[in-house]
Amino acid sequence: MKRALILDLDNTIYPVSSIADHLFKQLFDLIDREETSVNYDDLEKAKDELTRRNFQLVADKYHFSPELKARGVELLRNMTYDLPMQPFEQYRHVRSAPHDKFLVTTGFYKLQWSKVKMLGIEDDFREVHIVDPDTSDQTKKDAFAAIMQKHNYTAAEILVIGDDPESEIKAANELGIETFLFDPENRHPQTAATYKDKELKGFLNFV
Repeated sequence: MKRALILDLDNTIYPVSSIADHLFKQLFDLIDREETSVNYDDLEKAKDELTRRNFQLVADKYHFSPELKARGVELLRNMTYDLPMQPFEQYRHVRSAPHDKFLVTTGFYKLQWSKVKMLGIEDDFREVHIVDPDTSDQTKKDAFAAIMQKHNYTAAEILVIGDDPESEIKAANELGIETFLFDPENRHPQTAATYKDKELKGFLNFV
């Protein structure tokens, strides 16, 4: 029996695609204007990946120039989102689950908090942890370990729910915590997650 659920935010609780056109316009315009050392196909791949992973990681992976990386960080550091947002319909199953719930998300602090508030989900969680690579060396693994220690959970009492095998799933696996990969488009047919489903409500089978 699980006592606690730890959830990711982007593409786990809501679809980033629903806000991408507005949220990323300035950033994508900056990339198109500033980046000349990366070929077009890689730039398009980078833009797509930015809807799922944090800017610094994508910038390093696709070898953005130091100038572009600095400009991107400066732009995103103070960005917020203030338009209506809706979680996935199946998020209602998370909301009604009787477990202690924690939100752990990576990204720029102001932006991630603004999304939490526009989604109206802050009160669903016992704690909200924003892992901001711009201000701290903390990782999701560190956040998970801190939650375990503070609340006296064993690894067996937690289920981590997320969409990224290389982020929250990997971090939880390293701590011996069972993981649920929400993969509606079957992007990750081979995964190290303990469980996987195309539907978010699938986590109910494992708690």
